[in-house]
Amino acid sequence: MNQLAEEPSKLYFIESYGCQMNVNDSEIVAAILEELGYQSTKEEKEASLILLNTCSIRDKAEQTIRYRLKDFQKIKRKNKSLKVGILGCMAERLKTQLFEEEKLVDLVVGPDSYRALPSLLQELGLGQKAVNTLLSREETYGDIAPVRLNSNGVTAFVSIMRGCDNMCAFCVVPFTRGRERSRSHVSILQEVKDIVQKGYKEVTLLGQNVDSYRYSEDPTLKGKNLIDAKFDPRVINFSKLLEMVAQVSPDLRVRFSTSHPKDMTDDVLEVMSRYHNICKFIHLPVQSGSDTCLERMNRSYDSAIYMNRIDAIKRYMPNCALSSDFIAGFCGETEQEHQATLDLIKKVRYDMSFMFYYSERPGTIAARRYKDDVPLEVKKRRLSEIIALQNQIALEINQTQIGQEQVVLIEFVSKRSKDVYIARNDYNKKVAVPKKNYQVGDYVLVKITDATTMTLIAEDIRKLEHLSDIK
Repeated sequence: MNQLAEEPSKLYFIESYGCQMNVNDSEIVAAILEELGYQSTKEEKEASLILLNTCSIRDKAEQTIRYRLKDFQKIKRKNKSLKVGILGCMAERLKTQLFEEEKLVDLVVGPDSYRALPSLLQELGLGQKAVNTLLSREETYGDIAPVRLNSNGVTAFVSIMRGCDNMCAFCVVPFTRGRERSRSHVSILQEVKDIVQKGYKEVTLLGQNVDSYRYSEDPTLKGKNLIDAKFDPRVINFSKLLEMVAQVSPDLRVRFSTSHPKDMTDDVLEVMSRYHNICKFIHLPVQSGSDTCLERMNRSYDSAIYMNRIDAIKRYMPNCALSSDFIAGFCGETEQEHQATLDLIKKVRYDMSFMFYYSERPGTIAARRYKDDVPLEVKKRRLSEIIALQNQIALEINQTQIGQEQVVLIEFVSKRSKDVYIARNDYNKKVAVPKKNYQVGDYVLVKITDATTMTLIAEDIRKLEHLSDIK
């Protein structure tokens, strides 16, 4: 470790793909590397170590990674000392192909093995290839302070748990990230306090399924006992954690992702409704509006249970914004099942959604149990219908906000115009605001003057010194 730290020109380049969890993992890896004496570079050609933090959720994501790895091979031909590695879910799933068959990487590190980086890098220094993809039932990286990569200094991600116990038929996450385990609430709160002290204005709590967060210091409360002790005062569940985080600072906006319909409880919604600094936005993936399709997907709920949660959200927070995930053309999906999805979208009226057609992932329940029998052209047609409907609804919702006064947090300068800031409101919508005398990180009261499907356009009213100034 000391030998590595003393070597000159140790520059690392990390590129992250996929979910926000991967972004947060890259920040953990950066912290480990910088302890070893490495420094970050944004120029891949300068780096002595290139790492791709990968995603296996869809085939397209994996193909993108392969193209990037081939690009790096060209750099390696000029820089013989360059080492290339992959991290994350794709590392876990495709280590044999990328490492041995295609010879595209020197280093393969799974999501639970980042602490092994010092020894793995030593192996690379000795001319060996290095791999560690062991999964853990304990690892949360709770004691590692992430290095905020590519940060705007305004928003930060904090991981509260890792892994997933839900065996959705289409999903590789339980196989690539392992079983669920929750991080100590004490370490979470310390990280949140630290980012507040550093001037950040917003935190997003991350987990594959945040609603199943459970933590206790009591050694008798483990595994099944911890899950059953939902209302035990010795157990910190997600509603308790969310309230603790909201109480860190009244000027810190709090978001979270992702929720699961079978686990979201009213106590979480009640906490959200009471705190002005918890954003009124919930991402609640449904995947399909058809009960028979949901059963094949092994989603553990039906449309009635899902709508019960939607109704509860609107009961506690009538103006809460909603988003979801949809998969078009899952195995065996009929036109009737597809229509059920369109009907659900019309009924719920989401503010935004993530929409894809089904991509079979090797090793999943669906790959083992079902035939991927919906033709590609049908998948694409159904997806286009979902997108068209969702875009229409999103535009209609955004247009109803014209004339409203809203509090926004300025995040960055628009790529389209240096005279415009891009901010976000409470409902996770992008808002274009005139630049004027404001700064990135300012809370500004604005009036919405126009709307597109994805963005609200606003005129500024005044800067707010505190988030609660108009509450």
